[in-house]
Amino acid sequence: MSLCLSRDEITELCRSRMKAKQVAFLCRNGIRHYIDLNGWPVVTRAAVEGNKEVAPAIPEWRPNKARDLV
Repeated sequence: MSLCLSRDEITELCRSRMKAKQVAFLCRNGIRHYIDLNGWPVVTRAAVEGNKEVAPAIPEWRPNKARDLV
């Protein structure tokens, strides 16, 4: 599996073969992408699939004075 979606996968995602329409679709739907040297949009798999790792919860901050009172 490659790092980026293939052109066929981007075409399937955007439902268009035209570069400009693909870029418009990606922008309108908030999908992170960049444009390569030939003007084609490039989308990483992580931008579409999301992060599969769950970040650990950050404990609620409490000042030291409140901790001493409890």
